[in-house]
Amino acid sequence: MCPDRNNSSLAIGTTTGYRLFSLSSVEQLDQVHESNEIPDVYIVERLFSSSLVVVVSHAKPQQMNVYHFKKGTEICNYSYSSKILSIRLNRQRLVVCLEESIYIHNIKDMKLLKTILDTPPNTTGLCALSINHANSYLAYPGSATSGEIALYDGNTLKTACTIPAHDGPLAALAFNSTGSKLASASEKGTVIRVFSIPGGQKLYEFRRGMKRYVNISSLVFSMDSQFLCASSNTETVHIFKLEHLTDSRPEEPPTWSGYMGKMFQAATNYLPAQVSGMMSQDRAFATVRLNISGQRNICALSTIQKLPRLLVTTSDGHLYIYNLDPQDGGECVLIKNHSLLGSGKMEENKENDLQPPVPQSYAATVARQSTVPSTSTMPGYSEDGGALRGEVIPEHEFATGPVCLDDENEFPPIILCRGAQPGKAKRS
Repeated sequence: MCPDRNNSSLAIGTTTGYRLFSLSSVEQLDQVHESNEIPDVYIVERLFSSSLVVVVSHAKPQQMNVYHFKKGTEICNYSYSSKILSIRLNRQRLVVCLEESIYIHNIKDMKLLKTILDTPPNTTGLCALSINHANSYLAYPGSATSGEIALYDGNTLKTACTIPAHDGPLAALAFNSTGSKLASASEKGTVIRVFSIPGGQKLYEFRRGMKRYVNISSLVFSMDSQFLCASSNTETVHIFKLEHLTDSRPEEPPTWSGYMGKMFQAATNYLPAQVSGMMSQDRAFATVRLNISGQRNICALSTIQKLPRLLVTTSDGHLYIYNLDPQDGGECVLIKNHSLLGSGKMEENKENDLQPPVPQSYAATVARQSTVPSTSTMPGYSEDGGALRGEVIPEHEFATGPVCLDDENEFPPIILCRGAQPGKAKRS
């Protein structure tokens, strides 16, 4: 279960197949497509809001199937030497991750461009691919025993650098929308770090907690890269704000809390460097208390109806939508709960409709223009096969030789999906 690459739609694998949803508003969750052709789907990845869907099932865990779901046709399929653990894609590359190897395909014609062999054992298929096709960096564990990140340039097909991110093995990786920042967490789950790309310099360090180790299941940036969300197997979701504090901040009014803050800051000068550094690290800007614990969940930060929202999908088939106050943070407010496993039209949990609507004044203060161009309205990628509402798509939104999924000339031409050489991925 995962949001798509621009957080406007949702894809879930089920025991009977897979489902695709589109989230146009807080109240409206539309089922775009449902397929029951392949049972026990555990990987389903949709290329933004296009008709291209990549599916892997437990019935054939070594085979990747690529579909044009609107036409109900299979574009091609490839088989690999072992179980497929994860798939990542953008408009330029499709990446298939196995336990000890990674395959990079050109998404334009599905040709295999590169096989990265003998990668450190990666039992969870952890990897991240930048959604910015002009900056197609791939990150994956560079070690099975330490938190080293291997950074690979998916366009030039060359290793960019290695980043010594954590002491322990990695548990989560995520790029921001432009591919200029990379967030990481280790298996301890106490510290989250953000690095510059491709240089690998540490930019931010956030402490999720000091009391207990947790399994970070989801790391995600907001589209404008101002926020970073982390969820785990606990009931708390943390949202951090990426900002630099300077000495030019206005003087705080003389309050008891302000006085204690200054005393605390002064006290850190007399503490060991390791302790004072830990205490001065940024804490969560906003949090969410889920009513469930122990379930795997995946989060996304999105702008819906001009307001920032936190989306949380859980393994029991629910989508929770929260309001995020980008100015003051604090506890996020649950405003909607959608069921993803209802039959036919989506069934919704009406209990959460009791939350009062957000005042217009709040909308006016928090509504912002995204600094990243929209990725859901590309002609040939959009649901209606053309630009929505007459929007003009900038040239930089297109990959070289863009994939036109709604043309009669099918993508990719089946004749280009030739069998691979021995030892590499092969089309069955």
